Amino acid sequence: MAVTAARMAQNLAVDEVCAELRNSASGAACNGFLKVRDAAEYLGLSPHTLYVWRHRRQGPPSFRMGPRGRVMYRREALDAWIHEQEQADSRSNPTLSPLVVGPEYRSGHMLDA
Repeated sequence: MAVTAARMAQNLAVDEVCAELRNSASGAACNGFLKVRDAAEYLGLSPHTLYVWRHRRQGPPSFRMGPRGRVMYRREALDAWIHEQEQADSRSNPTLSPLVVGPEYRSGHMLDA
């Protein structure tokens, strides 16, 4: 139930950002492609962070588009990357939480009865 509420809040925030981007100068923002500045705003990061991550081959997938080689992000790829980050975090994914998993015993370890 909490995951659904969190997802709904995230979708609402995404819709708000998209509405702001529609009103801004970037016309291609809500057709599925985002420039670095728009992708950074969408993720709540600075454009510099995205440039650094791209240089280090980290972060969400990006590509170059057009004759000038402008760096672009697909909105679906950003959403998928966010989902991957959520699943990799033990606070968002109960199966990774060390508090849920019982103790592990080495093979041949005898329990005292």
